[in-house]
Amino acid sequence: MNVLTVVGARPQFIKAAVVSHAFQQAGVNEVLVHTGQHYDADMSDVFFGELGIPAPAHNLEVGSASHARQTGAMMTGLETLLQGQESPDFVLVYGDTNSTVAAAMVAAKASIPLVHVEAGLRSFNRSMPEEINRIVTDRLSDWLFCPTQTAVNHLASEGMTEGVVMSGDVMLDATRNFAERAAVIRPLSTVLGSIPDAPGIGGYYLATVHRAENTDDPVRLSAIFDTFGQLDPPVILPLHPRTRSRLEGIPLSDNVFFIPPVSYLSMLSLISGARKVLTDSGGLQKETVWLGKACITLRDETEWVETLQRGWNVVTGASPNAILEAVSATPDGAPPAFGEAPGGTASECIVTTLMGAFDG
Repeated sequence: MNVLTVVGARPQFIKAAVVSHAFQQAGVNEVLVHTGQHYDADMSDVFFGELGIPAPAHNLEVGSASHARQTGAMMTGLETLLQGQESPDFVLVYGDTNSTVAAAMVAAKASIPLVHVEAGLRSFNRSMPEEINRIVTDRLSDWLFCPTQTAVNHLASEGMTEGVVMSGDVMLDATRNFAERAAVIRPLSTVLGSIPDAPGIGGYYLATVHRAENTDDPVRLSAIFDTFGQLDPPVILPLHPRTRSRLEGIPLSDNVFFIPPVSYLSMLSLISGARKVLTDSGGLQKETVWLGKACITLRDETEWVETLQRGWNVVTGASPNAILEAVSATPDGAPPAFGEAPGGTASECIVTTLMGAFDG
């Protein structure tokens, strides 16, 4: 069985780390294609080396561009591969990026079965580019591997039941696999070593801000960073390239410590040592709750409704009052459990299902 896997962004590298390992253990031939959507070494290369992912067989090197130009360049490169060097039995994509939807459209037009890992997520906000990518990819997919029953239910409500599998969440596989390793290889003291008088465990908030709804809206971005400046203890913020370019002219507090983008293992260490996490990331919401930390989501909605149970995740948008109130709140009870595979791991479920379909 031959699988062509398309990745292009940080969260996809993490998911591929566990699924690619499961393919390897099962003797499946996987060809990894990197679109180059994330091309900065801090956002790309470090993940392949640190997580033990094989070097991509192909790198399309598309770089930054508008959504249309970037997606079009990816489609052109992928079409060339599928018409020439590669003849996969399945094309596999993750999540909701432009890399995902580009590969989905090329695979569908080439009549190659499409596998969508992390299918069925919905924010119900069509202004999000990611929401459009999810909907299109789900509609084109032959196999839809859902991380939660909520995702299965979303697909059913849209009339999609064939090829739908409740696999569990491969990000939970990754968090479990790499959390202990992170404590050894990327201890907090090492990650914070570049910050003078860096706070210790529980002495800081961890924040990330990168989504267009925040970075491209000066009013929202200013409100978020003004609120960060009011927090005590300080805020540590790995700075995404998109955010860096948008901060010019926005007042910044010396309470916020900026550090370069960090690797996955470093991020796990930062989460584990934080008092709480403030983020507009999707995956970070889950990792934070799985690691027993409360999360504050700087968006107006979340796909991961399971994290909201018992106050472990609070959606605040960019409202300073809502953010400050969530910072002072305490979760009620144990962190919610979600993302579990029906048996074994999500990665094993995906590989076993595809091998069965291929043999059949």
